[in-house]
Amino acid sequence: MAEKNKNPVKTISLVMVLTLVGKILGLLRDRLMTVHYGSGMETNAFLTASQIPRVFFDAVFASAVAASFIPVFSEYVAKKGRREALDFSGNFITVISFLSLLLTVLGIVFTGPLVSLFAPGYDAQTAALCVSLTRVMFPTVLFTGIAYCFVGILQSFDEFNIPALISVIANLVVILYYYTFNPKYGIYGLACAFLIGWFVQAAMQVPSLIRKGFHYKPSLRMNSEGMKKVFALMIPVMVSTWVQPINLTINTRFGSHLYNGTGVTAINLSNNLYLIIIGVFILSVTNVIFPRLSRLTAENKAAQFRDTISTTVHASMYFVVPMTAGLMVLARPIISLIYGGGQFDAFSVSITSQALTFASLGMIGYALQAVLCRAYFARQNGRVPLVAGLASIAVNIVLCILLTDTLGVKGLAIASAAAGTVNAIVLMIPLEVRKEGFLDRKFSLDFLKMVVATLVMAAVVWVLMRALDGLHPGKLWEAVTAAVPAAAGFIVYFAATSLAGLDEARTAAGIIKKRLRRSSDDSTRKG
Repeated sequence: MAEKNKNPVKTISLVMVLTLVGKILGLLRDRLMTVHYGSGMETNAFLTASQIPRVFFDAVFASAVAASFIPVFSEYVAKKGRREALDFSGNFITVISFLSLLLTVLGIVFTGPLVSLFAPGYDAQTAALCVSLTRVMFPTVLFTGIAYCFVGILQSFDEFNIPALISVIANLVVILYYYTFNPKYGIYGLACAFLIGWFVQAAMQVPSLIRKGFHYKPSLRMNSEGMKKVFALMIPVMVSTWVQPINLTINTRFGSHLYNGTGVTAINLSNNLYLIIIGVFILSVTNVIFPRLSRLTAENKAAQFRDTISTTVHASMYFVVPMTAGLMVLARPIISLIYGGGQFDAFSVSITSQALTFASLGMIGYALQAVLCRAYFARQNGRVPLVAGLASIAVNIVLCILLTDTLGVKGLAIASAAAGTVNAIVLMIPLEVRKEGFLDRKFSLDFLKMVVATLVMAAVVWVLMRALDGLHPGKLWEAVTAAVPAAAGFIVYFAATSLAGLDEARTAAGIIKKRLRRSSDDSTRKG
């Protein structure tokens, strides 16, 4: 099934680059929205309208692909062969497409109550616009369902580049709209552009599927052996994959009562940027290791399974710990650089940067739960992620109630960060009890080294940011204010972790020395 000869480091690196390009284009897309529409009625309505179908998809079909399809497909390949596995995939696509269409119809019919549920604080005009936009965008559920089925099949065949590229293409479609048709068709045209982007995401994967030998055979057998396993896994796992979209929905609901609804824009934009920054690394890694974990489970290779989890968590923490501190320190200049200007005024920059600062506290928890959830899903165990998800949602609701009135958007961000951290802790406990986790003396010592190096880095970043901030007006200097401290922080952290002897720093140093030596040899030969 898989192309075993692929270098996992190269695969992850390329996926990371493609993901980064997609995320940068996503930032440009969001910036174009703030420049054209500010943080007023149209932006608030559009962000909620685009969120509602996404929550519905994440709640149902993301769990089917991420938690159910890949492990069951891997099991089919290992035990029944490629032909049976491909027949199962056709059955899976047909069922998910049918359910996606059904959900789309229901969403369009009940759009009004859904908008009231998601954003009860909107005035009548904003709510009416949100209802109209949501109806236009709800078919994204159907296109997304099909697109993610294709992603699951390609990733099961160890094809990660095309799935990583789809967000690049979708964002390009929306960006192109801003520069062409936006003046004429406005916010409704933008909704249609998002819809077209998701259709393209599904369509562009078809050639790769054909090259992998996939031939679609429609089958709506919901009681087939494979679909029974999928549904059995989906039900308990759904809540665990609901965590991010449901917690965002909870935060949005509370945010709709803040600053005449502008709290929705602050929460959504900060969340988007947060996920872009953490997602470039974490999601690139988890998307690559998940099929591997599923295969190791199917082949009963427990020791390799545990080693893969331990290595992945260690490497993730090496990057995520400094990301957390860096983003907290640089939140305001980053938000100002990306979103500030046009209709996005100083107040909007202030509350969005506050949200990003405190949401960043949850980065470590987000990274851990992203990796550990894949471990449970690969073993077709949805019970523990279910409990972790419920605990996370409960914590978020309680803290939103307690903190929103006193801290505003900062309270919502703190609630979100705490919820993600609780999710990770609940996932960790059973693994550690069974001695299948990653916590040992070496990890604890290395983590302490990462924290110390991060504190030194954060101090350098803060001093440089304060020295540069506000010296000159304009976007160019804003870029300098964000980029120079970030670059200096990277150098300081890498140097400190190299001195501390961390494996990731030694590996990176070895790669750099090897490439420099190769470049020197090439120059000598040419000379």
